[in-house]
Amino acid sequence: MGIRGELYTTQVMLENRSYFFNVKENRTGDVFLQVVESKKGEGADFDRHQIAVFAEDMQQFLAGLDDSLKFIEKDRRAKAKARAEKKAAKEAKYGRGDGDKKLVYRKKGDYERNPNDGIKRTGRVVHVVSKREKPAEEF
Repeated sequence: MGIRGELYTTQVMLENRSYFFNVKENRTGDVFLQVVESKKGEGADFDRHQIAVFAEDMQQFLAGLDDSLKFIEKDRRAKAKARAEKKAAKEAKYGRGDGDKKLVYRKKGDYERNPNDGIKRTGRVVHVVSKREKPAEEF
């Protein structure tokens, strides 16, 4: 047994925080799980939060955790389904075939200036003029 009563320790490191899962034994011989969250605070300090779950309560704790994980997964699937339905409705309303042409807007300076290309340039938006008659070519 370690100095602090540690029987087993494992660490999960993420981007901005770390989790420690410590199995410990107290002075009276009770075994418990200590979950510690540590994240970098202001300056060189670390914010630490911890919970302790005793062995006799572990099954109830894990059942609650499992129920929470099932809810999170169900909610994630429902949101993904709603996004897919919204996207399909949008595509049905506005179309999404290969023949559909999308308008392309460019900022000023993103294009080469050619005064005879049939494009009207005003402000920051480029407008394509479609009904302009081309002058007859002279021979």
